[in-house]
Amino acid sequence: MKRSRSLVLSLVAALAATLGAAWVALPAYAAGATASFVKTAEWGSGWEGKYTITNGGSSTINGWSLAFDLPSGTTLGSYWDALLSSSGQRHTFTNRSWNGTIAPGASVSFGFLASGSGSPSGCQLNGASCGGGTPPTTPPPTTPPPTTPPPTTPPPTTPPPTDPPTGGLPKHLLTGYWHNFDNPAVELRLRDVPAEYDLVAVAFAEATATPGALTFGIDPGLAAALGGYTDADFTADVRTLHSRGKRVILSVGGETGRVTVNNAASAAAFADTAAALIARYGFDGIDIDLENGLNPTYMAQALRALRNAVGSGLIIAMAPQTIDMQNPAGGYFKLALDIKDILTVVNTQYYNSGAMLGCDQNAAYGQGTVNFIVALACIQLEAGLRPDQVGLGLPAGAGAAGGGIVAPSVVNAALDCLARGTNCGSFRPPRTYPGIRGAMTWSVNWDVSNGNGFASTVGPHLDTLP
Repeated sequence: MKRSRSLVLSLVAALAATLGAAWVALPAYAAGATASFVKTAEWGSGWEGKYTITNGGSSTINGWSLAFDLPSGTTLGSYWDALLSSSGQRHTFTNRSWNGTIAPGASVSFGFLASGSGSPSGCQLNGASCGGGTPPTTPPPTTPPPTTPPPTTPPPTTPPPTDPPTGGLPKHLLTGYWHNFDNPAVELRLRDVPAEYDLVAVAFAEATATPGALTFGIDPGLAAALGGYTDADFTADVRTLHSRGKRVILSVGGETGRVTVNNAASAAAFADTAAALIARYGFDGIDIDLENGLNPTYMAQALRALRNAVGSGLIIAMAPQTIDMQNPAGGYFKLALDIKDILTVVNTQYYNSGAMLGCDQNAAYGQGTVNFIVALACIQLEAGLRPDQVGLGLPAGAGAAGGGIVAPSVVNAALDCLARGTNCGSFRPPRTYPGIRGAMTWSVNWDVSNGNGFASTVGPHLDTLP
């Protein structure tokens, strides 16, 4: 083995001396770079894949490009933490602006969803085998080749829509609920939602006499409190938020919500009426906030039918209570895992909960603390949801909840602990989750009533996360 390596190096040196300056025109190759692939999840019709690129060399990698083939019948779907270009069954992923530099000994990763039973083959990293080794041995031309090294900035062609993130949402987002009712919190027109919110959940769609069917309209009490506010005004405000780069979804449920989806007929009614409301008002998606139980089988059926009707840009959010996300076998948790391939984010309500076990199962953590938020979010992160599908739901100060109210700085500390491993309490998660999606608050109205402290503190902090 040593003699073969010496011979190759001698030939390379001789070739370099012969070609002189032409040699430096070869595409750069980072010695010691490898890429490994794993299927992180599989279901009946597809799977989730992850590539990890590791710099085993002594020099920093500045920009990477990884290409592979998928067999006929296996198609690539959503992807994240990379840019994509495809030619037939050959797919090439390149770095994003934030993960192109890999220091010696460090790693970065990206993931994607695929339909079909096949697996990647023919993997190349920066033009060489993903398993390491040397670049292709074809003698170089005497003039620079027409192709350029993999770009470290987005390619000039627009990549196909990706999911996640879905619907034009940022990597880390702030979600807030907007009241379509009159209560002691400040009443707001939708267009007056503070700019820090990326995603606004309109609370709530209502049940009808038909099981599963939804209806929505501006609440008369809210309209009166605002001195007049119509469905037309609301629809215009949805368009206004869109012009600001925001997204608006329709929330189903709430504490008194009575929407039931427990058979095929009610699932179809849910999907049909939700699609009609999305088309009428311009909503970007749906939020499931049923606090009186759900059937995961038929709700999954309803949400898949809705996505088929609306398209891949549909945002699907969930806001379960803390108890609902304690066990992967529970209804809400099972639903989240069953629709993982189309799910945008789960914003669990970490309040009104008392004390509960975290992912270590060693102690009951009291609500209203960094430990509680991090230890319970860890359950979802370690039980199958991607970090970009996990958000932290907290109340926006006085009046917003009966318990679990925290200062916005506590929310930021929990985000730091999960994303960076800093600002933790006594509980530390088993790993960090830089892709943690963000935070949610109940509600925009209560936040404005309390001086907008949640949005003005948590919103800018999300922009600092990895």
